[in-house]
Amino acid sequence: MTINCNGRLIDLSEPKIMGILNTTPNSFYDGGSSESMDIILKKVEKHIADGADILDIGGYSTKPGAEEVSEEDELIRTIPVIEALIKKYPELIISIDTFRGSVARAAINAGASIINDVSGFELDEEMLPTIAELKVPYILMHMKGTPQNMQNNPTYKDISLEVNEYFAKKIATLRSLGINDIILDPGFGFAKTLEHNYELFSKMEVLGYNEFPILVGISRKSMIHKFFDTTPQEALNGTTALNMVALQKGAKILRVHDVKEAKETLKIYNALQGKY
Repeated sequence: MTINCNGRLIDLSEPKIMGILNTTPNSFYDGGSSESMDIILKKVEKHIADGADILDIGGYSTKPGAEEVSEEDELIRTIPVIEALIKKYPELIISIDTFRGSVARAAINAGASIINDVSGFELDEEMLPTIAELKVPYILMHMKGTPQNMQNNPTYKDISLEVNEYFAKKIATLRSLGINDIILDPGFGFAKTLEHNYELFSKMEVLGYNEFPILVGISRKSMIHKFFDTTPQEALNGTTALNMVALQKGAKILRVHDVKEAKETLKIYNALQGKY
């Protein structure tokens, strides 16, 4: 199970840790912490030192009810960062977290090698032709609606079945365009109630029919802190617990704010598999 990142084959049979780098001031957890290039580079240095395999850079907050961000602002927030990181860390695997085709194209041209799209190419008609042309690994996430309205009474009859049907249709479209490096993200916290999130998580091993690598991004999300009636800042312990379960259910990428703790979780998981 490999993906081709700028000519490098990344083996996902060994789970990977994706460190989050938000360059937006209104992220639900670390908004405002990445205001200058110096601060950003220091955060990246820590992610790398802590063992991040992939860095996910986003300039548009997709938290529930998030404000719109112009294309120009998103480009300004992300492209100079990618260029600076590739210059300093040429071997760094970077994912661009965007639903806009123009931003994805600019990011790949700047040195990123993965597109992480929360919309499943639904929010920008330019995204699908962009992926088809660039032929880079694509993270396909499940979401209904937009970040602005996705939590307005989401309903499902059978959430795991409906998410799988969504993936099947999207995968067929992607494969028809010659896109084969596809990673599936169940979209925890996107158009899902607390109960939906846990029901889907409990059945995660059926997603993608065991054919595609699964990315799990539950780091400090509301499915943890609302469950305990606390805050994202107090959700690290719950994040670690769910990350271990995600690995046991077959997750191949953990998308996290706290790389060191996720890497330790992965090390313990590997030891339980007899891998030291």
